[in-house]
This record gives sequence, structure tokens and C-alpha cells, in this order.
Amino acid sequence: MSWVTVIFSMTASACLTLALIYALIWWRQRDAWANLLFALAALGTAAAAWFDLALLRAGSLAEMASVIRWSHLATWVIILTLAGFVRLYLGAGRDWLLWTVCGLRTVALLLNFLTGQNLNYLEISSVSHIPFLGESVSTIGEGVANPWMVVGQLGLWGLVIFVVDAAVTVWRRGDRRMAAIVGGSIVFFLAAGTVQTTLIVWGHLQWPPTSSLFYLGIIVAMGYEVSGEALRAVQLANDLRASEQQIKLAAEAANLGFWSRELTRNEIWGSDRWRGLLGFTKAQRVHYEDFSARVHPDDRDAMRRTLAKAIEGDGRYQAEYRVLLPDGTMRWLASQGRVEFTHDERPARLQGVVLDITQRKQAELEAQAHRNEVAHLLRVASLGELSSSLAHELKQPLAAILANAQAAQLFLAHDTIDLKEIRDILGDIVADDNRANEVIDRLRELFKKGEFQPRPLQANELIQDVLKLMHRELMARAVSVVTELAADLPSIRGDRVQLEQVLINLILNADDAMSQPPINVRTLTLGSCRVAGAGVQISVADTGTGIPPGGEEQIFEPYHTTKPHGLGLGLSLSRSIVLAHGGRLWAENKATGGAIFYCTIPAWKDPSLTLSASQTATPAP
Repeated sequence: MSWVTVIFSMTASACLTLALIYALIWWRQRDAWANLLFALAALGTAAAAWFDLALLRAGSLAEMASVIRWSHLATWVIILTLAGFVRLYLGAGRDWLLWTVCGLRTVALLLNFLTGQNLNYLEISSVSHIPFLGESVSTIGEGVANPWMVVGQLGLWGLVIFVVDAAVTVWRRGDRRMAAIVGGSIVFFLAAGTVQTTLIVWGHLQWPPTSSLFYLGIIVAMGYEVSGEALRAVQLANDLRASEQQIKLAAEAANLGFWSRELTRNEIWGSDRWRGLLGFTKAQRVHYEDFSARVHPDDRDAMRRTLAKAIEGDGRYQAEYRVLLPDGTMRWLASQGRVEFTHDERPARLQGVVLDITQRKQAELEAQAHRNEVAHLLRVASLGELSSSLAHELKQPLAAILANAQAAQLFLAHDTIDLKEIRDILGDIVADDNRANEVIDRLRELFKKGEFQPRPLQANELIQDVLKLMHRELMARAVSVVTELAADLPSIRGDRVQLEQVLINLILNADDAMSQPPINVRTLTLGSCRVAGAGVQISVADTGTGIPPGGEEQIFEPYHTTKPHGLGLGLSLSRSIVLAHGGRLWAENKATGGAIFYCTIPAWKDPSLTLSASQTATPAP
């Protein structure tokens, strides 16, 4: 086999191989249109190599003219695919130049079949044989050039201009290597091939046409760049796998379980850790019904509401819920994840992580129990300070009941009985009894031990109840009470007994602060107002000595006290109670003297109310 046949056959085979590889890549990744255009350019170059070889072996004028005519079809494919590749791969180039190149080459292809023997020659007069790579090959001896060839040449030079413009843009963008390899190779080899073809056609050069070898140079340069992208993609894939392994190790170290669910499917995918947390085996297929059966019945509705809110919001959600394992064990889990939406904002997929928080919940319950115990003891101690006031509160209705009963006895001792007077006396007895009963009920609640029981409360009513309870004590200490209560406040979420204890602690502290010398006007001001995003704010202000500079936070520390017989737990416990309610407690000095304590309590949200989306939403694993 001659060297000519070997070179052009290898050129065609190499280009066909590249075309097949990148066509398969495009088939697996349909949005990578640059790969398809590169495959078509390589295929056109392979065809051009076979046409060049056929031209070198042509034995007649008619055969040579026919080969040149059909070779323009391969050239048309190469030029159009190169232009499209540059536009997509480099992401640069002027669109009007692109369409001009495509238009000129398409017109040139039509003229190739409609004028003369082909686009290059109106007529080929003779065939010459010249030495090439150690053997004699055919070439055009004489011929009449086709003047319409200028259309094809304009298309080629238009492509050169288009590529130069795109390469300059990419160079300025900072991708200089890409601009040099892709843009530079296309411009160099295309210009060289165009000059060679022009010199041969116009008779200035006796040389066999080898345009496919110039196109091969372009394909090699482009293939180098595209293969570099493929290698970088492989490296990224390896890095991604390594990152996934690191994430997996970190998740295992943190005891995190991953899960995901396509909303169009009923099956849930979960990592081994997730399956272990919910009591599923590694090989078990988990459907939504299986997961839902493990969730504590009391938590299912809350989870549905959480997910509904995420769907109607930004897609993120957090939830804490209990699961009941097959062996009867209860476990607390914290779940955090997000909802993925389609292009039309429809929920499509759920995914997230879960964490076992059973130990934390147990610690919280123990801390709550301890806090309740301390709170109960402090309530008892506080009521001890109010004993004289409470005794007076009870003595008044009891004395009134006794007086009314004695009066009734006197009326009954007479022969004539005034039923109206008897009815009024009995009504007074009932009213005084109810009054005493209210005092006893309030005392029983404050003395009683109990768990945190949030319910909707009215802040102003809470303040008024505490003031009634402490009315006698405040009078005994000559404290004037001023209330600045806003109307139309929302209900707050709280435990009545615990919040009453907070107010009692704050009022007693204010009393103590105003009892210290020098003795000024003792005025206690209780206020309430709505706070955007925080519910209701309650304030307790005094005209005492104020807080030492820098001590606004120190006074809330456990065992910190300024009282001779204080435990230093009142304010600390009060802040703990408020924090447990989801609120905030802090103190400031007033500019006019004295201190003011602020307490915010979140507004009540009825758990029975659900969002409209919750009717169709499903809880998140």
C-alpha cells in the first residue's frame, strides 16, 4: 500500500473514530450540542479525506470533475459545523456573521451543482501527473476557473472573520488558552487551505489538493480542547465521588441519616443510618405508609402543617417528631430538608436529613422538671412574703360572710320575716364566698406542682389577676400602681401559673428596689403593647435605685442577689420561664430613675388550624 493511501486512509479512520465517540457522548448528553457539531465536523473531514484520495487516483477528466463537485458537499458540512461549534463552545461570535457564513456556503453549494462542472471549474481541460510522497498522482493540468467560486471563498473568509471575532471576545473574557487553541487553529488551517486551493485553481501552483489535511489540523486541535473538557469532567466526577465519601463519613460521624422521596412515587429512599433510626432493615423497601406508621400519632398533623408551610413558602422546613419502633421504643428525631419544585412551581421532590435527639429531649425534660421544682419552691417562698396580704384577702370575704349570716339570724328571730332582705343577704354571702373561693383557687394553682401547660391567655387579664393578688401587699408598702395596657392585644401562648410567677417576681423585685433608701415616690407601672413579630410585650417599671452600671445581664445570673436574705434565683428562673415560652426577658435603667423590665411572649397560634395545602401534603420523613 502506498504512502498516499495510508495517510489519507488513516486521516479518514481517525476522523470517523472521533465522530463516533463524540456522537455517542452527545447521545448520552443531549444538551451538549457542541459535541454533536464536532462529531459532524469530524465526519465531514473523513469524507473530505476520501474525496482527496479519489482525486489523486482519478483517471479521467470526468471522474476528476465529479470528485471535486461532490467534495464541496463535505466542505459545506465542515464549514457550517465549525461555525456552529465556535458559537456554542466558545459562547461568542456575532450572530449576523454566523448566518452570513452559513448563507454564503449554502449558496456556493447550490452554485456548485448549477454552474460549470463544479464550483472551482467551468471546464477541466487536461490532467497532469506529478510526484507526491514518492509516487505519481493525478492533478489538474489546465482548466477554466468558475467565476462563482468567489462566493465560496467569501464564505470561507467570512468564517475566518467570524472565528477571529469570537476568539478575541474569549481572549478578553480571560479564556486565553481556549481562544488560542480553538480560534487560532481554525483561522490558521482554514486560511492556509483556502490560499492553497485558490493558487491551484488559478494555475499559480502545481500541487495536488489536500484540503482534508488542513481540516485534520483543525479537528486535532478541537479534539484536544474538547477531550480536555472531558478529562476535566472525569476529574470533577472523581472529586465529586471523593466529596460524597467525605460527606458520608461526616454524616456517619454526626449520626445523620439522609432520605429523599419523589412525590410522584410512593417509595422513600433512605441511607442505612436513616433506616436504622426508624427501625427499617437495609434491604427493606420503604413506602410512605410504612414510614407514616412509625410516626407518633400525636405528631403527624404537626408534620403535615410544617410541610404545607414549606410548600407555600421557600421550600425549607424543620420538624421534631417522635417515632415508635417495632420493639416499643420511642425515639425523638429532628428533620431538616427542603422541597424541590419544577419549573412551574409544583412540588416535585423532598429530601433532607434526620438526627436522633432522644438524649437531648430527655435532658430537656429533666431540666424542665427541675425548673418546675425550683419554680414551685420559689412560688411558695414568694407567697410566704405575701402571707399578710393573702390573709387580708381571705379575711375580708370571710368577715363579710359572718356578718351577713348574723344579720340573717336576727331577721329570722323576728315574727315578721322580710324575704327581700333575706334574699339580699344570701346574695351577698354567695358573692363573698365566690370571692374567697377565687383567692383560694389562685393560691392552690400557685402552690400546685405541674408540667408546662401552654394555652391561650390574655396578657391584660393576667396582669390584672396578679395585681388583685398583690393589692394588699402593694398598699402596705405605700406603692402606687399605674397601668398602661393596650387594647386589642392578641392572645399569648403561655402557662398561666408560670407567667403569674414571673410577674410576681418582677413586682416583688420592684418593691424591694423602691424600699431601699433614699425613699422616693414609690410608683409601679405595668404596661402591655403589641410587638410586631414577637407577640405581646409586658413591662414592669419602678422608681427605685436602678441597676448598677453594667449589671443589666448580671442580675439574671443564678445566685446573684442584692437582697440580704435573697437566694438569687428569682430573676434567673423568670428568664428561664420566659425563654421556655419562646420569649425574651431583659432589663434597662430609666432615664428618669429606676429600672424597667421587659418581657415578650409569642402570640397564640391555634394548632387545629391548618394551611390549605395541608389537606394534600404528606409529612416529611
